Amino acid sequence: MIRTRSALRHGRTAVGVLLAGAGLAACGGAPHQGSAAVVGGAQITIASVESRVAGLRDAVAAESGGEQTTERAGLVRRTVAELVLNQVVDRALADRQLTVTEGEIDEARASEAKLLGGTAELERELLFKQSVPAGDVSAFYRQQLGIQKLAAAQGKDARSAEGDAAIRAALTDAGAKLKIEVNPRYGRWDVQQIGLTNTVSDWLRQPAAGGA
Repeated sequence: MIRTRSALRHGRTAVGVLLAGAGLAACGGAPHQGSAAVVGGAQITIASVESRVAGLRDAVAAESGGEQTTERAGLVRRTVAELVLNQVVDRALADRQLTVTEGEIDEARASEAKLLGGTAELERELLFKQSVPAGDVSAFYRQQLGIQKLAAAQGKDARSAEGDAAIRAALTDAGAKLKIEVNPRYGRWDVQQIGLTNTVSDWLRQPAAGGA
């Protein structure tokens, strides 16, 4: 299965979700109201996170004979981390004028489906081992291929220590530019670690003293 050490260590701990940009809405006058995170001025809504977590748990239950085997609280937090990471990868690619095409995604999916014995087997593997539902498989490959390209652009193999360092540098730089803010119920985005920490920070905008 396509993986990179950087993605495993920092971003995708359990769940892969959504095409880049899905679940985002432009921020209005109160950018944090109803937000799970704000990334580069765009909102990832709590509602979209909850919906995707519910869909994932339902998919696992359907494949497991109706039993809910996934722990919800941690899955919600990992989903937020995954959505943020998608945007960070996209920004890092854009900064380097790199893209992941639909053809590349299709090719990667077909190759791994062949190795596993078919599309159904691939989707089951992703669901149970990577917590990726069928509807989010393209997003999984988009992110993974994008991370690989960040290393390849520097002439590095993503699986090597040098490639890992190149990926980290690119994602750290992109995260800093995006000015990521996460609802403290999920933690805080650590730009250097490229993931969520448990540190709580201010969230809802507070009125200035003596004014609105």
